Amino acid sequence: MQSNNKLRVILPFYLPVLFSYFLINNPVISYFVAWLGSFFIFYLSTFSSLAYYNNDLPIYKQVMRPMFLTQYIFAGFMCVTSIFYFLDHLGYRYLTDLNYGADFKENEQTLLIASCQRLCLLAHAALVTGLILAIKPEIQKVKYEQAFKTNDFLIWLGVIVFTIGSVCQNIPGLSQIALPLTIIGISCATVLFVKGTINKNILFIGIGASIFAVNFIHASLSGFKEPIITNVIILGCIFLPYYKKAILFLTIPVIYILLYFLPTYNNTVRQSWSGEVSAEEAQNQAFDVLADTENQNTIEDTNWSFLTERASEINMFTQFVDYVPAHHDYYGWKIFEDSMYALIPRAFWSAKPNIETVSMERVYDAGVANRLSNVSAKTRPIVDAYLSWGISGVFFFMLFYGLMVQFLCNKAEELFGGYELGCIIIFNSIFQGLWRGNNFEFMFNNIFYGFIIMWVLFWLLKTMKVLKPTFN
Repeated sequence: MQSNNKLRVILPFYLPVLFSYFLINNPVISYFVAWLGSFFIFYLSTFSSLAYYNNDLPIYKQVMRPMFLTQYIFAGFMCVTSIFYFLDHLGYRYLTDLNYGADFKENEQTLLIASCQRLCLLAHAALVTGLILAIKPEIQKVKYEQAFKTNDFLIWLGVIVFTIGSVCQNIPGLSQIALPLTIIGISCATVLFVKGTINKNILFIGIGASIFAVNFIHASLSGFKEPIITNVIILGCIFLPYYKKAILFLTIPVIYILLYFLPTYNNTVRQSWSGEVSAEEAQNQAFDVLADTENQNTIEDTNWSFLTERASEINMFTQFVDYVPAHHDYYGWKIFEDSMYALIPRAFWSAKPNIETVSMERVYDAGVANRLSNVSAKTRPIVDAYLSWGISGVFFFMLFYGLMVQFLCNKAEELFGGYELGCIIIFNSIFQGLWRGNNFEFMFNNIFYGFIIMWVLFWLLKTMKVLKPTFN
């Protein structure tokens, strides 16, 4: 991998972008060109002979770096999953033509979907451009390394962060610090579990599996799909270097099981939110529903609704594109300014507006959600970038997003001794929200305070002599 290869791989990213805009008058074909364009970028950036990434490790041993994990989750969610909504728009359900061969008539929504898909492809290309530009050539140098060479280090780190996280959880206003520290502890446990399995260490297996299992059970009772999927992704990525064939073989079946069971399961578990039944009772009811073969049609209906409306947010994106700039001028720096205000601790600004309320205003204004409904329909980075500055905003912000994500990973590996601790445990725990991104207000908050947490944790571990200088 040579630095002069960067432009050779970056420039082709924009070929499908240009081609999709060239076909703007044929929205169906334009959509599919833009959709397939993301797969072209996946291939070019990670598997082709032009692929540009750190060469200190084989691909399967560095899958949790941003070029792989962040890109695939971010672009997979924003670009790839839109196919279900578009197929539904064309009159298909699970590849079955509900129009029975009738000619499809293009309409305004077709144009909007194609427009949003082109924006998503442009964002994908800009994101990977930023990642490549920020990758440090050759081997990433580290300034500090672990003082303990055995895997007992993971137990010490887990205990330290769990203790700090537990204390912060009980102090008002510090919950945003407690959450990333808790995730670090869970990541330590997962790595410990995998290493225990590889080395047949019963103690490591017991400690790691217990913490992971408790967290997984808690996630399964939450009524949210994302914590369950996140746990599965982390476990699979950490196991991949050791059981590559088995993990690759299980990927498709596991994805199918998650997509088939999770939507119905979580919808049933959410009954506990009303307080009428406990989470455990709702979970048992969910298992009963899934086990009853008579509920197959209901499960399929729920799953298709999830795939078209929840797995992808392109429907919401089309509403924003229809609203701005036709009915509302671009927001310019307003969303960015609100995000900066959100960084001020409430302890220093008692009249600070509620971030959730502020971020939902543009959602209500665009008619994406009703003010009387109890829903949270927060925007994503691509949407906020478009609302702020249009097409140019999408390109430049996502370019900055890629640069920033890779910089944070570089810094974590530099400070915490390389890929395992720096990238897997620190970066992907503290900045896990960057996998999919959030609206500007919450995302900037996560980045700003996450960066502070990373440096404080580094200082703490260095002071406790858990980390020591490499003297290289």
